[in-house]
Amino acid sequence: MTPDQRFARWVQIAIAALACFFIYFLTADLTMPLTPQAQMTRPVLKVAPRVSGQVSQIAVRNNQHVEPGQLLFHLDPEPFLLDVQRAELAVEQARQDNAELDAGLAAAEAAASAARAQRDELRDQAQRLHTLLARQHISRQQVDEADANYRVAEANLLAALARVQEIKARRGQDSADNLRLRQALNDLHQAELQLNYSAVRAQNAGTISNLQLSVGAFVTAGAPVAALVEERPDIIADFREKALRYVQPGTPAIVVFDARPGELFSARVSHFDAGVREGQIEANGELAAPVESERWVRDAQRQRLHIVLEQPLPVLLPTGAKATVQLMPFDNGLVDLFAAAQIRLISLLHYVY
Repeated sequence: MTPDQRFARWVQIAIAALACFFIYFLTADLTMPLTPQAQMTRPVLKVAPRVSGQVSQIAVRNNQHVEPGQLLFHLDPEPFLLDVQRAELAVEQARQDNAELDAGLAAAEAAASAARAQRDELRDQAQRLHTLLARQHISRQQVDEADANYRVAEANLLAALARVQEIKARRGQDSADNLRLRQALNDLHQAELQLNYSAVRAQNAGTISNLQLSVGAFVTAGAPVAALVEERPDIIADFREKALRYVQPGTPAIVVFDARPGELFSARVSHFDAGVREGQIEANGELAAPVESERWVRDAQRQRLHIVLEQPLPVLLPTGAKATVQLMPFDNGLVDLFAAAQIRLISLLHYVY
């Protein structure tokens, strides 16, 4: 075989190999899609006090694991205790005011009863005098005086009844749970809640990170002073849209972490994101701005999906750990064999890179 023939054969072999690889990658992208654009995330909660105050105690250290309800730090409770005492005094004052109004109401009702009795007596007296006047036994002046006294008594009764209504309105409900007392109890509950918030506790289990506190520092309500990284992992993976044609929630997957090269973890697709930022159109009152591109073939759009591990991790990886995800949408032994070989090759390459 001449050198030219050998060269031609090698060229033919290279072209055939290139064609095989092209067909393989074209088929593999649909039947066993793989992406290195994946990472493990864990929910991160911003730790911030609900009230403002001076830090009097720090009960945890940076990167310490905490359990739900565990004390993280404590604010100086003295101002909040004073607020509670002030609210308790307001509740006691409200009860005293209610008792005073109850006594005033009883006195006003008694006065109204006396005024009613006097009114009735003067009314009867005026009626009797009118009868005597008809028989001409008394003078008209005596009848007029009786009528005037009756009208005064009627006015006194109306004033007494108005006084009763006024006190009832100020008193509110007859029970102890009237408006004034409810307001005072609400203030007391608010003060007790503020006192309880002076002890900042962990809402969930996780690891405290980036703790920026020291005893004596003044912290403001709502201002984050640390981060709580939860233990629940969530793996996000970005695939080209066409690669997800046969993928759906529940599709089996294999995950390889850069931090654990050579280890394969079984998983499954949890759910897809509803969209990407480029698909969000803001109603800003401006006209549409079509995307301009001089490329004949545009970049493929990537879609994000979430992966759930079906086995626990041997160690707790940090949030943001990079990973490679291999999907297996078809229940085919040959495809699964190639998919396993492909992801194993990637895991071996992680030893080098």
